[in-house]
Amino acid sequence: MSNTTLAQFDHLLAADGPAALVVREHLIPVEGADAVLFPATYANIGYNIDHDERTGRNVCLIDSVGSQANRIEPLFKDAPYSALVPQIVIQAGEKEINLLDAGHRAGDALARCSALKDDLKAAFVAVLKGNSVPLAKIAPTSLVFGVWDSRDSQAKLPRLIASTIRAYDVRKLKRSATYIAPVDCVAGKLLSPEDAERASKDSKNPLSQTGLVNALANETHGGVIADGGIRRDAVLALSALKLLRADKPENTTKLRRYILGLSLVAFTKLPLEYYRQGTILVLDPDPEKQREFKTVHANGTRANAAITHEAALAFAQAAATDFGVGESKAVPFDAAKAKAAIDEAKNKKNKS
Repeated sequence: MSNTTLAQFDHLLAADGPAALVVREHLIPVEGADAVLFPATYANIGYNIDHDERTGRNVCLIDSVGSQANRIEPLFKDAPYSALVPQIVIQAGEKEINLLDAGHRAGDALARCSALKDDLKAAFVAVLKGNSVPLAKIAPTSLVFGVWDSRDSQAKLPRLIASTIRAYDVRKLKRSATYIAPVDCVAGKLLSPEDAERASKDSKNPLSQTGLVNALANETHGGVIADGGIRRDAVLALSALKLLRADKPENTTKLRRYILGLSLVAFTKLPLEYYRQGTILVLDPDPEKQREFKTVHANGTRANAAITHEAALAFAQAAATDFGVGESKAVPFDAAKAKAAIDEAKNKKNKS
């Protein structure tokens, strides 16, 4: 590899370089800009819609920063991106879970209760001492999308990539549905009229759960129409990336280039299309709503960024070779470690 390839994005890592890269993308449902889409739903509140009483406008969360990270990170399971990071698979009984699919990454309970536990603990302790290389050898995407070892060392690394999708000025819709059972259990004297009526009104009723009675779903979440448009805003925090350290200055350079390469690959990939049933989003073709990709400096100046996904991938491959990608391996889930963690949590609760 040439030094030119490795150094081509060093200006982004320079002390006086940009504070961040930012992307703004205008999205529309595949059915059209005025089509219904379905936001994420949350316990007790349903759709997360914030209202501004002063202006009368609202903002609806379509996909949160955490959800976006968990959707983007598995990109690194597939070729050619899979060669950029170690593929760590945790075997739990008959199930195999790639660490790239674990919601809390290197800090996930699944990883802590596996044969990785001691290596991860040592890596997190190294982070606290100012050396992120050991963690980058095991779970480098934890440095890209953020991680918190909340159950042990308390080591925390911020998200370098933060992406969120919101819809503006939404009109909230409702929908209703009726299920007609294929057999009239009352007429057939399989159920009493009273039992059938109770089951039809209570989805948790055992009779209702069998699917042998009629069921009604009235005025449930029916999606939204975004009159003010849908927008994805994303930030690659170069200022945070520059805080990463290794044991030696030369290794710090290699580490930062490696993590920058992974970050640029994830950051320059076109946005996801499928989010959930009823929500497939694509770029808005309106020429007045073109994708914006900017570098932003500490003094507020902004300039167009011209980093293609192909260039980011080529750089990431060179940086990964120079850094040395960690070993891919399969490790077993350890039931004894899981039990010990549960017992420890119980003891802490009893003492509090």
